[in-house]
Amino acid sequence: MSNNLYKRYNLYEQPALQRVGRAKPALLQLLAFTLLVLLFPLLSQAQALRPVTGKVVDSKAVGLPGVTVVVPGTTVGASTGSDGTFQLQVPANATTLSFSFIGYATQKVSITDKSSVQVTMQDDAQALSDVVVVGYGTARKQDVTGAVAVLGEKEFNRGTFTSPDQLIQGRTSGVQVTNSSGQPGGAASIKIRGNSAVTGTGQPLYVVDGVPLDGRSARPGLVASTDVGAGADSNPLNFLNPDDVESVTVLKDASATAIYGSRAAYGVVLITTKKGKTGAPVLAVGASGGFSTLLRRPKYLDASQYRQALTYYGVANGDKGGDTDALKALLRTGRVQNYNAAMSGGNETGRYRLSLGYLDQNGIVRKTGFQKFSANLATNLQFLESKKLGLDVNIATSQFREQLAPITTDAGSRSSLIGQALQWNPTQNLRNTDGSLFIQAGDVINPLAAQELYNDNSRVTTILASAAPYYKFTDWLQYRALVSVNYNTGERRTSVDQRLINYPGIEGQGYASISHNELLTQQIAHTLNFNKQLTSNFNLNALLGYEYTKFANSGSNVNAYGNRDSGGFGSFGLDYTNYIQYSGTGNRGISSFVDPSSALQSVFGRAILNYKDRYVFTGTLRRDESTKFGPNNRVGYFPSFAAAWDLSQEAFFPAERLSQLKFRAGYGRTGNQEFPAGSAQYRYTLDNNGAQSPLNDRNDDLKWQSDAQYNAGFDIGAFDNRLTFSADYFYKTTTDLLFPTTPGEPRPANAAIRWENLDGKIVNKGVELSLTTAIVRNEKVDVGFNANATFIRNEVSDLVGAAIPTGAINGQGLSGALGESIRNGYPINAFFLPQYNGLTDQGLSNIGAIVYAGSPNPRTLLGMGLNARYAKFSVVANMTGVFGQMIYNNTLNAIGAVGGIGAGKNIALSTFESPIKESTGNPTAASTRYLEKGNYLKLSNLTFSYSLGDVAGFAKGARIYATGQNLFVITKYTGFDPEINTIKQGANQVPSVGIDYLAYPSARTFTFGVNFSL
Repeated sequence: MSNNLYKRYNLYEQPALQRVGRAKPALLQLLAFTLLVLLFPLLSQAQALRPVTGKVVDSKAVGLPGVTVVVPGTTVGASTGSDGTFQLQVPANATTLSFSFIGYATQKVSITDKSSVQVTMQDDAQALSDVVVVGYGTARKQDVTGAVAVLGEKEFNRGTFTSPDQLIQGRTSGVQVTNSSGQPGGAASIKIRGNSAVTGTGQPLYVVDGVPLDGRSARPGLVASTDVGAGADSNPLNFLNPDDVESVTVLKDASATAIYGSRAAYGVVLITTKKGKTGAPVLAVGASGGFSTLLRRPKYLDASQYRQALTYYGVANGDKGGDTDALKALLRTGRVQNYNAAMSGGNETGRYRLSLGYLDQNGIVRKTGFQKFSANLATNLQFLESKKLGLDVNIATSQFREQLAPITTDAGSRSSLIGQALQWNPTQNLRNTDGSLFIQAGDVINPLAAQELYNDNSRVTTILASAAPYYKFTDWLQYRALVSVNYNTGERRTSVDQRLINYPGIEGQGYASISHNELLTQQIAHTLNFNKQLTSNFNLNALLGYEYTKFANSGSNVNAYGNRDSGGFGSFGLDYTNYIQYSGTGNRGISSFVDPSSALQSVFGRAILNYKDRYVFTGTLRRDESTKFGPNNRVGYFPSFAAAWDLSQEAFFPAERLSQLKFRAGYGRTGNQEFPAGSAQYRYTLDNNGAQSPLNDRNDDLKWQSDAQYNAGFDIGAFDNRLTFSADYFYKTTTDLLFPTTPGEPRPANAAIRWENLDGKIVNKGVELSLTTAIVRNEKVDVGFNANATFIRNEVSDLVGAAIPTGAINGQGLSGALGESIRNGYPINAFFLPQYNGLTDQGLSNIGAIVYAGSPNPRTLLGMGLNARYAKFSVVANMTGVFGQMIYNNTLNAIGAVGGIGAGKNIALSTFESPIKESTGNPTAASTRYLEKGNYLKLSNLTFSYSLGDVAGFAKGARIYATGQNLFVITKYTGFDPEINTIKQGANQVPSVGIDYLAYPSARTFTFGVNFSL
């Protein structure tokens, strides 16, 4: 009976696959019909043609690539090649060509009785009329009053990436992007203007083509056997193909983010994907391949040094006669391949873009990797003779699969894979003489056995679909609706072979786990946009909107150990998860969950008033009502105000010296609702055998965490904007801190937590600087340089009650150790550790009182970029730097300490080389001994490219390139990589910062590729 039930729900069984296969024809027919309906308006009839060729240049006579050339009113068009030239077949009766390019004024040129033209594009009023994507709409660049950074393809980092957040690392001031794991597809931490997250992730709100994302990944968490720990999270942006991203806009200050209200406390990142362009169909193709190797490794004893250490410390029976590099045995040269193809085109009434992507990236740790299939469709359609009715459709679909290793951030005494390799006795072989794995009982685990006898695979499927019909009542009044669905489903299968006897319950049994998660976000929004030149001096850009969003999250897990009496899971050549019903009936665990559905209902408005293109005033207000909060505080209001004065438009402005000088100032208030749904209600867990346990208490007064921010800045342009400089000062205060409190003592063992708003505030203040230059720009040579720097300070104040301990430090002998604290007068997550005063004459640690030891939050962020071109050769280089933060080397504390050698384990070279001989009985304890400076400067990416131009009469604008990522890092930190931060919840659900423990190592990657269009 159990077998039959299992087969009904097992996705890997053949009958289910056959049923899906029979449904494919209908599904394909439906897909074909949908595409036909969407693309039908784009079709045009053939007619007599004639050739026209030409070249498009800028004001310096430099050829402009990528300029759109089109015959107005038709689908006939092309894009200029790398040297600015173009050729196309136009209708015989065509009289005009239209030339358009971002930052330049659109031009129409007569081709009557002409077969060749040369066009010089003119700067579009120094690109001041460029449109910038802002919340729920667009605005002219000159009308932006807040701190907004816009990055396009030219500004993106180069290389192979699994998610688009990595495109902007180090590219804009005030934004710190940290790769939390070297695992392909691993999560990145993004902090905009400092750290103010007492609970939650502190990540910004991501908005893709107008659709706010949930911010979570559907990949289930690791459910493994005892003492394995929890693995790193998956990146919630993995479903997007970075090749489909056209621009990223970062809203940094509250005057810019307040339009998103209660979800914008940590900033907003707007991602705009590529759309079709008017003209003949174009097929853009990109292909690349490469390899990855280990970036750097900490220094531990090799076999020769280990033998010396055994003698030095007087340890007997430690030399096993071998010579093994256990870490090297786990690693490999990871291969990567990436392919993208996009077809786009259309006419004035309909444009389309259809793209396909495939990425296959092997991790540098064997049995790890990331594989993604993606497809995206974007259409922009106009109906009626007046073209006032339109429809924008965006569909992004993907499936990515991950192969994961037992690399966790909070493993116990047995450590996780990387720790097991570092502490492995280098004189002990990993395999027996017959080639079998060397496995013996005890807590010392053969890392090669842990790698080969452990399987962990996940699969996440995502569909982000939106439809936005709109109607233009007039040229200045437009209604738009947006309906979207973001559906994510994830499955994870984990198994531990019963031969891996070092983990509890595994010997003779084995372990299997199957987990499913499902995330669903549904949204509907209505906006009315008013944009009109009221008088010759006044322009008003106003927005009024309503939005309703509903969130759902559910999941389940079944796990089991094999039946010891019948030989455990046995050996049938299958993964244990494929016959989990073979497990012992008394060794099974079943669980499921569903979060209380939460909804957010909002009304918002914005007005931008421009007077004479000199004075700009912006005001926004949003009213949010969320079911997450208590009934007494479900409604919140989030206002903002900002103003700008553009002196370059004044009659007295010295235009011969400066091309722009603009002052900006603003204030705004945003909120944060990043905590579990249902936290203001009584919640219970329903447990085995009809038991119930309280999860959290009710709090009718729970309200928004609030962020108030002031911003003041200026923008300067000189030498016809070939040099631009921006500076901003910000002061951000976070209050009403959301925090899960526990009842006072004495309390029941199963007492529930209660979410409350703590009295206290967190202040982040600082200065941002950005510089962009075009040093040389002519037809043959182009040299530019850009740099950004952020100087930031962080402090907690007015916190009522005791300090909040956090910052879990893990490992053998470190159970319950905490190294960070949130307390008045110090930075958030400040390090408070016992003072290490060196070794005594007996080789024991001289430990003093607990002291403030430093901050894990950086004081300075730095980004630099260089781009240069000579003829057809070009080079782009980007560097990132982070300074002023401390890192706790938990790996050295738990793995590299001297006590390991007495237990038959390896130790760090720095421990062995200590001037004072350390006692092998010296207790392992957390202290300032393991706190290190985390300053670093890293060459993030370097690209050399060569433009081939048109090749073989069909490939246009061909370009070949070579890119290196993570080429080197300059640092004194002794761990794998100072950029790594192993995020752990620690105590009180407060995320840790600046603690490095056994993370997946960072890789150095080299990629070689080609791009061209047909």
